[in-house]
Amino acid sequence: MRQKVFFIFGTRPEAIKMAPLILYFRRFPNRWDTRVCVSAQHREMLDQVLEFFGIIPDYDLNLMRANQSLAGLSSRILDGLDPILADEKPDQVIVQGDTTTACMGALAAYYRQIPVVHIEAGLRSGNKLSPFPEEVNRIIAGHIASWHFAPTKGAAQNLVKEGITQQVFVTGNTVIDALLLGLEKIKSSGEKELAAHFNLPETAARIILVTGHRRESFGEPFEAICRALLQ
Repeated sequence: MRQKVFFIFGTRPEAIKMAPLILYFRRFPNRWDTRVCVSAQHREMLDQVLEFFGIIPDYDLNLMRANQSLAGLSSRILDGLDPILADEKPDQVIVQGDTTTACMGALAAYYRQIPVVHIEAGLRSGNKLSPFPEEVNRIIAGHIASWHFAPTKGAAQNLVKEGITQQVFVTGNTVIDALLLGLEKIKSSGEKELAAHFNLPETAARIILVTGHRRESFGEPFEAICRALLQ
């Protein structure tokens, strides 16, 4: 029986980790009617990933605002998603990780009594304020979801500790699938073409790639990261 699956995401990390799943589902149109909705919680960074993987969303809420608050973003996501879900009536809504879009996407689906699939489920720090608001986002999404795809055994055990024992699967992380897809694109398109497209620096020197965007890293913690890198 053909199922309608509805992907909801809005940031660059979500897009990277959802891309392999979307491309896989779309290979089997007789089995799945695959729909994609983006909140554009990130705009430019999201678009870069969508373009790289050749994914065109069916719905783009385009919600990003300058200096947006978490409350404002959350309310806009819920308000934007509800009529779409009411019209589409998917069999499952798929969310990934711990973003505000993932949390509100799961909540919007729950309000419409649509089962939720949670990708990268079960990650926990044990501190509600770090990462903030991601720790609570993933807890909420996890307790709404009907299917839980955990990246590690430890993540699956975290779910069990919270009383979530049904439909929990350890699958690894789809970021590895995205990496492999990226390597295939490099082989088919050529390194120079992709480097020019993404404005990568032309240097023979070794490069360290660092991400430090979490709110709790701002200020002194970020300076400590820089000192550690220098050392």
